[in-house]
Amino acid sequence: MRKKISAAFIGLGVACVSLFSTGSAGSHGYTDSPTSRQVFCAKGTVRNCGEIQWEPQSVEGPKGFPARGPADGTICAGGNSRFAELDDPRGGTWPATKVTAGQTLDFRWKLTARHATTDFRYYLTGSGYDPTRPLTRAALETRPFLTVPYNGRVPDATVTHQGTLPAGRTGKQLVVAVWTIADTDNAFYACSDVQF
Repeated sequence: MRKKISAAFIGLGVACVSLFSTGSAGSHGYTDSPTSRQVFCAKGTVRNCGEIQWEPQSVEGPKGFPARGPADGTICAGGNSRFAELDDPRGGTWPATKVTAGQTLDFRWKLTARHATTDFRYYLTGSGYDPTRPLTRAALETRPFLTVPYNGRVPDATVTHQGTLPAGRTGKQLVVAVWTIADTDNAFYACSDVQF
């Protein structure tokens, strides 16, 4: 009996070490304002979302966007094939937050686990964006319209950044929010559809 209990404790210890030694186990988050695709899936507003409906905080992929990071067509899922449903344009029918060009808007992240942070960056699609096609870098403005540096600080569990949307935009567009982690090779990605 003593041997069985010892073996159980050893097994439990190995499992805990494995869990806590992974670089991304302690860092997760998503945007809920404007509402991201993963939140629409988690709330059941959009159906047939696969695993993301249970893990809206887990859209993690390589950092360095846009020079590096997820491949074109996989940006909204952070290059993570488990969440490929986020990259499906669904014929342009994703729900969208109504906005106005030049408007000051709050961008809010919910961080289910906080982590040392390089920055938060926000990109917007350009005039040639087609919401019925998967997102590519060519459809995005090359520079973020908002960058919030953190210089390795750990953000609060809820983080809100105010930014001004670019002028002269019309129609349906997409905001790509990127939370870059300072001490891992990854970042978190969230795509929010907006309607100008």
